[in-house]
Order: sequence, then C-alpha cells, then structure tokens
Amino acid sequence: MKQSSWIAPSILSADFFNLGAEIDAVMKAGADLIHFDVMDNHYVPNLTIGPLVCKSITSHVSYPVDVHLMVEPVDSLVPMFAEAGASYITFHPEASRHVDRTLQLIKSFGIGAGLVLNPATPLCCLDYVMDKLDIIMLMSVNPGFGGQSFIPSTLDKLRQVRRLIDESGYSIRLEVDGGVKTENIAQIAEAGADTFVAGSAIFGKSCYRDVISEMRRRIEQR
Repeated sequence: MKQSSWIAPSILSADFFNLGAEIDAVMKAGADLIHFDVMDNHYVPNLTIGPLVCKSITSHVSYPVDVHLMVEPVDSLVPMFAEAGASYITFHPEASRHVDRTLQLIKSFGIGAGLVLNPATPLCCLDYVMDKLDIIMLMSVNPGFGGQSFIPSTLDKLRQVRRLIDESGYSIRLEVDGGVKTENIAQIAEAGADTFVAGSAIFGKSCYRDVISEMRRRIEQR
C-alpha cells in the first residue's frame, strides 16, 4: 500500500532557546510531524530531552509527535512518553530484552509503535513482529548526534525493507533518519522511504517553507 510522504523535522537541530516558536514555524511551513530524539548517554553517547519537554509541547499544540527512544532499558520510559502525548514511539531492538513485549506496551496506550534499525542491525529482528509495527525506521547514520552524513548502504537496506512491508500486506510506514537533505531525498524516496527525518537540513535555514516545499517537489518528481 503506497503511503503519502511525511516530512518530520528533528528538533535536535532546533534553537532550544526558542523551541516552541521553532516547532510552530516548521509545522506551519508544511511539516507533517515533529521528530523528538531522546538520548540517554548510555545507549548512545549523548544526552538530550525527556518527557517533560514532550508534555510542554503537546500541552500547547496538537501537532503529532514522533518520539525516537535511543535509551536502554526502554520499557520504563514508554508510559512516561505515552502520557506526555506522544503519537508514535519507536525504539531500538538492542535496547529491549523482549521486543514483542515492548511493542505491545506501546500499543496498549493506543499510539503507534515502531522499531529503529541501526546501520549494522540485521533485518531478521523484524521477522515475528511485523503485525505489531506502525513504523520501521532505518538509521542512515550511527545514532547519537545530528549533522552526520548519510550512509549510502542504507539505500539497499531501504529497498529490502520496502519489499518486506509490501509482501506483508500491513500498513507500515518506512522512515529514514540521518543525513537526509534536499540533495538526496529523491534518491531515498526512490529506494522506498515514505517518512523523512531532517534536522540540520531544515532548522537554521532562512526559510523553512522553502526547504520543506523543495523536499516535497523532489520526492514527487523523482
């Protein structure tokens, strides 16, 4: 089933002094949802933001929030972010002892659940959980920091996951995170992605609407 394309600006690259205004600006510029990177300085070598910041966003606006948990262990944070207003929660299989149970926990809150695969994570972790997935996200950089370059081998991995999704018959979004920009977004879309996380490619630019519109144009004209 072909999905519409979603642009998901990552607030990891936003101006945190003006975070509310930044989120409002990218959504009004045509973004589809906010990508919320949670890092714990344990699973990844960085420390970012928690459920209180998520709650502060969802308490004031109704924008969908895509929470990406780069934390270990993951289960104790799922209820916190679900109650903070997350629309989707995705996590890394390496961070859960029982992946199926964690997916069930997320879905018990009535929100979307997803798995995130690092560049070297094999696809076999998807084998018995496709029926519980709303999102499969491929990291096209190693997680932990924004502003990294896209790893080219992700394109082949995207094609493989696109085939798995299509053959499964389930409605699962295929998301990509890391090094996405206007120059390569068409190639990424051609490989099968339908949801595009972009941080430094959007935030900090003079006109968010121009960047997001150009990304959409390149996706549609590929």
